[in-house]
Amino acid sequence: MKTVSRRDFLLGTTALSGAGLVRAANIKTRAWPLSRDNVQCGIIGYGPQGREITDTLMRVPGAQVAAISDTYAPMLRRAQRDVPDATRHEDYREILDNPDIQAVIIATPTHQHRGIAIDALEAGKNVYCESPMASSIDDAKAIARAARDASSQIFQVGQMYRSNPQHRSVFQFMRSGAIGKPAMARGQWHAKDSWRRASPSAERVQELNWRLDPSVSLGLIGEAALNQMDVAYWVLGELPVSVHGFGQVMLWDDGREVPDTIQAIFEFPSGLHMMFDATLASSYEDSYEVYMGDNSTIVFRDRGKAWMFKEVDSLMLGWEVYARKDRFYKETGIALLANATQLDAQNADPTVDDPNIETPHWYALQEFMDNHAFGPYPPAANWERGLEATAIAVTANEAIIERTHKMIDPQLYTLD
Repeated sequence: MKTVSRRDFLLGTTALSGAGLVRAANIKTRAWPLSRDNVQCGIIGYGPQGREITDTLMRVPGAQVAAISDTYAPMLRRAQRDVPDATRHEDYREILDNPDIQAVIIATPTHQHRGIAIDALEAGKNVYCESPMASSIDDAKAIARAARDASSQIFQVGQMYRSNPQHRSVFQFMRSGAIGKPAMARGQWHAKDSWRRASPSAERVQELNWRLDPSVSLGLIGEAALNQMDVAYWVLGELPVSVHGFGQVMLWDDGREVPDTIQAIFEFPSGLHMMFDATLASSYEDSYEVYMGDNSTIVFRDRGKAWMFKEVDSLMLGWEVYARKDRFYKETGIALLANATQLDAQNADPTVDDPNIETPHWYALQEFMDNHAFGPYPPAANWERGLEATAIAVTANEAIIERTHKMIDPQLYTLD
């Protein structure tokens, strides 16, 4: 009998998933090997994203927030209240100089990722870099080269849905051919929010509003919709070859140059098109993705919940008999959720979150910690996935700003 190592077991189990099946990985409590020490982590950037990461990481077994860095003093005072045992630093290099810190999480504005990520890798740290990996192709390729060359270290990008058990489960289901021949796809991200932030300091106002600076911002398609688009070309199994974009200011007419409302049409090699829109003018219907085929349509929403809507002429699958059915206006969707095939889930409210399921961010950070315990091995969202996503976001944002059609150069997807 072949002996299976912990690493091989982990790699194998992450690939096992089925639509609607109960998965142990979906349960948020887990036991770590008794001999394993906590990974000492440093958080670089303590704005809203950094605070969310810190709060999430403190719930992940095997992780300890040991240090926090931010250039803005009030954020460090807030960090002292939130995580009193963590050291605080205005210069992130002090964290990198600490030999006890094993891993860093980069949560700064996107255009600052390059220098920090490369410095961290050169310092021998394992790195979790929030998405987008970079705000330009040059920066993305520089980070990717550094991550590739640091082959003994972990480099994970925050394209969190690739680590989410629910997305992985439905991914396998779609790849099995459940939707039949893919015909088209669409998605949206809607939130009524100006993106503009106030501060008593003019310098701080500029720092806070970097998303409204066209010289460094990837706009809505990069800073809001990137993870949803990442799911699209992940489940479809192909990268887009071109994009046609439209962008305009429809509500927040305050002198900004970055559109508050966008539309983009992505073309894939198979001929399939995906239409995506995003706006800061309306929160209607929040966010979702829809994948339509000749056998069924799959709908993702609420950060991982999914339903299948079958065509009347598609074959019946055995597990459907026990799956939960939810009504959506005139359609009935078959729930593709953890526990959905259990009869005792029939009365569950589809709009209520399962308390046993954690957030996609939690699962991404859990994978990062798992990699420390059993790796290093390539994360689901490694530097290659980060480079691909950046190439798509940069090209799409250019098409949106210019309101034109752009081909996506295949060379942008690789370092070769």
